[in-house]
Amino acid sequence: MKRLVGSIALAMAVSVAAAAPVTYKNPVVPGFHADPSVCRVGKDYYLATSSFEYFPGVPIFHSRDLVHWRQIGHALTRESQLPLKGQRASRGIFAPTLRCHEGSFYLITTNIENGGNFYVHTKDPAGEWSEPVWLKEATFGMDPSLLFDDDGKVYYTRHGGGERGGVYQAELDMKTGKLLGEARLIWPGTGGVWPEGPHLYKHEGMYYLMISEGGTSYEHSITVARSSSPWGPFEAYSGNPILTHRNHPELPLQATGHGDLVQADNGSWWMVLLGIRPHERQHHIGRETLLAPVSWNAQGWPVVNGNKPLGTTMTVDGLPKQAPWPAEPVRTDFNKGKLALHWTHLRDGAEGQWTLSERPGYLRLKGSAETLEDIASPAFVARRQQHLRMRAATQLEFTPAGEQQAAGLVLRQNEENHYALRVTGVARRRIELLQRVKGKTSIAASAPLPAGPVRLQVEAFPDRYEFSYAAGKGAMKAVGTLPTRALSSESAGGFTGVFVGMYAAGENNMAPADFAWFDYEAPGDK
Repeated sequence: MKRLVGSIALAMAVSVAAAAPVTYKNPVVPGFHADPSVCRVGKDYYLATSSFEYFPGVPIFHSRDLVHWRQIGHALTRESQLPLKGQRASRGIFAPTLRCHEGSFYLITTNIENGGNFYVHTKDPAGEWSEPVWLKEATFGMDPSLLFDDDGKVYYTRHGGGERGGVYQAELDMKTGKLLGEARLIWPGTGGVWPEGPHLYKHEGMYYLMISEGGTSYEHSITVARSSSPWGPFEAYSGNPILTHRNHPELPLQATGHGDLVQADNGSWWMVLLGIRPHERQHHIGRETLLAPVSWNAQGWPVVNGNKPLGTTMTVDGLPKQAPWPAEPVRTDFNKGKLALHWTHLRDGAEGQWTLSERPGYLRLKGSAETLEDIASPAFVARRQQHLRMRAATQLEFTPAGEQQAAGLVLRQNEENHYALRVTGVARRRIELLQRVKGKTSIAASAPLPAGPVRLQVEAFPDRYEFSYAAGKGAMKAVGTLPTRALSSESAGGFTGVFVGMYAAGENNMAPADFAWFDYEAPGDK
C-alpha cells in the first residue's frame, strides 16, 4: 500500500513538473530571421525564414520544443534554384512558407525580380531540395502559402495588388506545378495597407485566413477571418487585430506581424512571427523570429497571448518539454574543410573567391574589382549579427599589392551603408576604419600598420560599434566608434539586418587575404 501511494505521489509530482510554466526569451531566433514559417512532423518542428539577396537562400531550422532552434540547412543552395544576379539589396527572396505533407517538405516563396513565385520540395529538410517549380502567373504576387486540404486539394494563397491589394487564391496541382485557374481575390483584409503574408488553415471544419496589415514596420498587425469554404466569403473577426504593438511604443518589441500557426504534439497552439528590437526607434539587426502562445476562444477565434502584448521574457504554459541544443563555439577555426551553415555570401556562392584548401586552416579570400559598393558578388563571407551586445574578431594576414586593395572585418547593411575595419596601402601599410553612409564613403580613422598578422575586432552595443586592432601579439588598440543608427533600416532602408564578417576587394588579381579564425560571442546579451 505504501509503495502504491508513493508511486501515485511520484506520478503526480512528475505530471505537475511537466505542466509547470516555462520561461523563454523572445526572439527565439535572434537577428535577421524575418517572415518565419513553421510546420511539425511528430515531435519535431521545422522553421524557414526569408533571405533576400544572400546566398545560400532560406535557412532551415529544427527544434524539439519551439524555443530552441538549430540551423540544419538551406532550401536554396544552387544558383539554378536561386538566380540573384543584378538584384539590389532587399530584393531577391521574400517571405517563404514551409509545409510538411505525407512525408515531404514543401517550401514556396518569391524571387521578387527574377521569376516570381515558385516552390521546391524534399524528403529531408537538412538535405538537398528540388529544382524550382515556377508558378508562371500573368500578374504580380508575393508571400505565397499552401494548404493541403483533407480531400487532397491544395490551395495556393498569396498577396496581390500591392499596397491596396488583397489576398488571392487558386487551386494548385502539385504533381504538374500548374494552377487550376487564375488566382482570384478572396479577401481584401480589414482596410490596412499591404494585406500580405496570408496563410489559410483548416480548424474544426472551418477555414481561417490569417494575414498581416499595416506594412512590415511600426504599424504592423495580424488580422484573421474565417469561412465554411476555402473560397469565402470570409467573415472578419470583430476583435481584429489579434496582435499588434502599434499602440505601445514603449515596449521593447515592435513591428509584430507576419505570423504562422502550428499545433504542438501536446495539442497546444503557437504562433511564430516577426518583430524588431529598436533602440530609440531605430533597429539595425533586422526583423527577428518571435514565439507566442495561442488559444481559441468560445466563439472559435484565435487569441494570441491572452490578448496581451508580447515581451522579451515570456512565461507560458503548454510548451513541449524543453530540449536545448549545445551552444555554438565562440571561435571558428576554418579547419573543418567546409563553412558552417551560418556563413553566407552575396548573390551567389562566390565560387573562386574563397577557399579553405589553398592554405589549410585558413579561410583565404581572393578579392577582385567587385566591391561592397557594387550590386555584385564580392569576396564576402559573413554571418548575421544576432545580438545587440556582441563581439566579433578575426586574425588577418594580408599584404596589399596595389593601392586599391583592401581586406578586413566588415559590418554590412547594404551597398550604400556599411562599416569596415580594413588593412590597405602598399607604400604605407595601414589600418583604416571606413564608413559608407547613404552612399558617401569616408575614412573615420587611420593608423600605420607594421608587417605581419593583425587582429581586428568590433564590439557592438545597442547604440554604437567600437573598433580596435592589434599588430602581431600586441595589445588591442582602439581605432574609433561609429553609431549603429546609420546601419538601421530606418536610416539605410531595406528589410534585412547587419551582417558581420570578412571581405577582400579593390582590384583584380589581388594578393590573397588569409583569415586564421573568426570569433563571435554575445557577452551578456539578453
